Amino acid sequence: MNTPTDTRLVLREDELDSGLELLLLAEAALWSAVDAALEGEPRGEANIKLGRSHWRAALLLRRRPGAGVQDLAGLTGLTKQAASKTVTDLMRLGLVTTVEDEELDGRRRPLTLTDAGRAFEIRVSERLRGLVARSYRTGGLDGVAGMRRILSAMAGPRLGVGPKARGEAA
Repeated sequence: MNTPTDTRLVLREDELDSGLELLLLAEAALWSAVDAALEGEPRGEANIKLGRSHWRAALLLRRRPGAGVQDLAGLTGLTKQAASKTVTDLMRLGLVTTVEDEELDGRRRPLTLTDAGRAFEIRVSERLRGLVARSYRTGGLDGVAGMRRILSAMAGPRLGVGPKARGEAA
């Protein structure tokens, strides 16, 4: 996504700092909602407490089925080792499985959510969708488009990591 920038826009340091503060506060609200939704998640026989990285991986695998551990690391900023541990936990809980793809070499293992994994992701994301929907309604139609442009610009190259999200243009 190559969006032109508006060179007429001049932002003062205090405006940029205010934007950073709002991003931090919004992030805190998002993670608080994730943590609350994860509280009730069962640990399963493996006694694994599901955390933020597990939900992030599940959301990304729902949106980008076939992503691998390296893709998840690139998308989330986790180290490859941390992403691998997260995927291993999800596999042990039966939430993620590998996909057979004869076109890929044996080193790449595409991942997909199981039915239980999709149900987990939906349970947690449902709370967050409500938070985002309320925020979008407050921002109005122009605000939604503006927010998507701003967040896409901030995400930068991460948008192109791994398989494309469903429903988005290639």
